Amino acid sequence: MAIFQKKFIAAALTLGAASLFGSSVSMAADYPSNPIRVIVPFAPGGSTDIVARIVTQRMGAILGQPMIVENKGGAGGAIGAQEAARAKPDGYTLSIATVSTMAVNSACRPKDLPYDPLKDFMPVTNFANVPNVIEVNPKFPAKTFKEFVQVLKDNPGKYTHGSSGTCSVLHLFGEAFKQATGTDAIHVPYKGSGPAVTDAVGGQIDSMFDNVPSSMGQIQAGKLRALAIAWPERLKALPDVPTLAEEGYPELNQPAWYGLLAPAGTPEAIITTLRNAAVEALKDPKVISALEKQGAAPSGNTPEEFAKEIKEQYDWARDVVAKGHITLE
Repeated sequence: MAIFQKKFIAAALTLGAASLFGSSVSMAADYPSNPIRVIVPFAPGGSTDIVARIVTQRMGAILGQPMIVENKGGAGGAIGAQEAARAKPDGYTLSIATVSTMAVNSACRPKDLPYDPLKDFMPVTNFANVPNVIEVNPKFPAKTFKEFVQVLKDNPGKYTHGSSGTCSVLHLFGEAFKQATGTDAIHVPYKGSGPAVTDAVGGQIDSMFDNVPSSMGQIQAGKLRALAIAWPERLKALPDVPTLAEEGYPELNQPAWYGLLAPAGTPEAIITTLRNAAVEALKDPKVISALEKQGAAPSGNTPEEFAKEIKEQYDWARDVVAKGHITLE
């Protein structure tokens, strides 16, 4: 009887494992059969939101199911990233990776970050690389980058600069700028670039360290003045704006990126399906044009390549934060 029970249990476990494996394979083969939720960990209107919507709208058409963007801002992107990390790994809840969520947050909160950027996600692909920009309200008493630096040096602690959140990559960009130039300005954090840009236009803050996409419209409309960009070369859309390397600060000349993540444990077949759809979307002339109008350059690299980019920024952020003694307060 005991032998029979052991054989029965072993057979049941084998059948159960086969059933689970078969279910996983079937799920991947049928994927996607429902709408796909995409968590953007910042407020609407910012660069993360803009790039995500441009690419996922086309991906949804390719996949035959809508990709629905859901904004979950706050805590430098940590709130949205935490929710995405805890999602079921079935391909129906994805998220957008930023340097903030995958590198800077971990550097600022090494002990209490509610997710592990290197363990809780599976990289799918980098959607796009995006220039950073230093900009001011048109009433600010500086028309060039050099004048901006001099005004800040002459008036330490008088002027303000906004970012997408405390310990966001844009906050770190601003802090790195102040360290490199020996200047001082008051940091004003927001829940995303969108609200910060609105206040910069309105004059509630004097300057803004931003990604180009969320500010491009206001710059082209003359409501914000771009002083310098972080990019390998001048943008066609902003030919009169110099790069930070041109201005003598190559260490600040680092762009940002936005990519797609799935929760850890998502079947490889689903990752491949998503990546292939993203690559196809990023080759679409309309998508390319929409991204370029925002100053973004399409990527579409492999999951392995994107993982390497994430790790490099992860290490960079930890180094910068340590040197600047920057913490979340």
